[in-house]
Amino acid sequence: MAGRQPSAEQPNQPTSPEPERTRSSSEGSISPSRSRWRNFHARYERPLWVVAAGLLALLVVFTHAWLNPPSRQITQEDIQSAVLHTLETNVLPSPAAKAYEAIRPSVVRVRRMESDKANGEDIEKGVGTGVVIVDKGIILTNLHVVLGAKRVQVVFADGLESDATIVGMQPEHDLAVLQAQKIPDDLAAATMRSTADLALGDQVVAVGFPFGIGPSATAGVVSGLRREFVSPEGKRLLTNLIQFDAAANPGSSGGPLVTAQGEVIGIVTAILNPTNQRFFVGIGFAVPIENAASAAGVPPF
Repeated sequence: MAGRQPSAEQPNQPTSPEPERTRSSSEGSISPSRSRWRNFHARYERPLWVVAAGLLALLVVFTHAWLNPPSRQITQEDIQSAVLHTLETNVLPSPAAKAYEAIRPSVVRVRRMESDKANGEDIEKGVGTGVVIVDKGIILTNLHVVLGAKRVQVVFADGLESDATIVGMQPEHDLAVLQAQKIPDDLAAATMRSTADLALGDQVVAVGFPFGIGPSATAGVVSGLRREFVSPEGKRLLTNLIQFDAAANPGSSGGPLVTAQGEVIGIVTAILNPTNQRFFVGIGFAVPIENAASAAGVPPF
């Protein structure tokens, strides 16, 4: 008997290659894409970093600009608005106030002292005003303020009291020069200014102790120049006087007449009253500082 031949219809045994082909096919579809990205990245790595850094820098710049907008340029209108706001919200001192502050440390109260036999003490019998022109305690005042006084005392701006002696007189200008025996450590002398360019209408301030009240400041203007006046006290003719309308009264005599800057241009010496009453009606007179300083032998400027 011949041997049996295997049947042609017998199916082949299944093997594992089929799934492997499927997996290999799947991997083959992904690998080229990844491979291209790897190749691109490897080839252009440095340019890509440069581009990324540039984008980051732009982001930082735009963020800073957004958070810190550029300041607006200041215009003339802005400046004017700021000045107007300051003037509306801050009260500035008046010229008279600034003049007073400048001259106040140099103004002194001049007291005529006389003995009171009842209690054996010296008492104040009259008050005038003076102004320090030399920081060693040299003071200008009116002659009629101290003439005939048994004792003269001055009171400085800081309250220091001191006896004073008359060291000079100029009767033709109703002026007297005093020397204080004691002076403050920081005594300030007044600044004097020439009257050569003084004009009618210029602002002036008179500082003194009218009726013993003070120091007081009154403001006005120069009303006239080179005036003459007969002093009722000594019946002397005073010449070359400055006429002013800042209020002055008994006690103001000897005080400084100053500019808006606090510079002394004259020494208040008299007031005019048609009724011969001792109160101010609008006309006062001052001796120009040139004459006053010469009475003390001091160059005024």
